[in-house]
Amino acid sequence: MSEERRTVTIYTDGAAEPNPGRGGYGVVLLYGNHRRELSGTFRLTTNNRMEVLAAIVGLETLKESCAVKLHSDSKYLVDAMTRGWAERWRANGWWRNKKEKATNIDLWERLLAVCDRHQVEFNWVKGHAGNPENERCDELSTQSLGQRDLPADEGYERRPEPGRPRQDEITVDAGQSCRKCTTPLVRKTPRGKRKPDQAYYFEYYLYCPACHTMYMVEDAKRPL
Repeated sequence: MSEERRTVTIYTDGAAEPNPGRGGYGVVLLYGNHRRELSGTFRLTTNNRMEVLAAIVGLETLKESCAVKLHSDSKYLVDAMTRGWAERWRANGWWRNKKEKATNIDLWERLLAVCDRHQVEFNWVKGHAGNPENERCDELSTQSLGQRDLPADEGYERRPEPGRPRQDEITVDAGQSCRKCTTPLVRKTPRGKRKPDQAYYFEYYLYCPACHTMYMVEDAKRPL
């Protein structure tokens, strides 16, 4: 008879300010009288990436196969796992449908892999609704956003996503054709204000007026 799995409760949350921008995740693990809190922060990421990464970190921390009840206020995360979307994307070569590639593939790969080692039940909880553990995860996810010299979210900054080519692969300039629809690109100036704690900024970006794809150009990158 196989040994019964331990039951662990995990709460997770992720944030990015702005989105995309500085981001972080928070995790609370509960087992009996034991409690553990985890967090991490990155210089440039997205809210959705941090929501998924929070679940990954919580599950990867477990040293043995467990029965896990994971609570998150992210519909993006919970729906993808409970409705089988992420598994279907993987089975289809990471295509969401005939025209759209899935995003955050690196994180979905990790999450599906770690879920294979555990029995995981994903539950959605309403955010900012007084749940003490959800509120604590929210605090953990934002507590270090003001720090300097934050690490890179390599999966976001270096891996290509649909509509977001890798910066070291971009050679287009204004007037050249969009890689998605061949419309001539135009140069745009960012509207957002520069923050004093930014490590760098972009003087301009390239924009497709037809399909609205944005291209961040390495030559436009300037240190503050």
